Amino acid sequence: MTWVEADGTLVRTFKTPDFMTAFHLVSAVVDPAEALNHHPDLAFGWGYVRITLTTHDAGGVTEKDHRLAQAIDAAVKPFGL
Repeated sequence: MTWVEADGTLVRTFKTPDFMTAFHLVSAVVDPAEALNHHPDLAFGWGYVRITLTTHDAGGVTEKDHRLAQAIDAAVKPFGL
């Protein structure tokens, strides 16, 4: 699945084989978010991670969100999901 733009957000959901993979995938998102000083909303549990990006002070999706989405894609690529 790729990023989907809806309701002023960019969203991507990953299906994972277990809880620990979901946890490690979320952990992989931390460094890119910190590097860009732009922080996603994260939801995860057994078998899934949902990442939601938006620029709150701009009221929707901006170039910052697209840059972070690309950085997240690169960070989670080793997971093969």
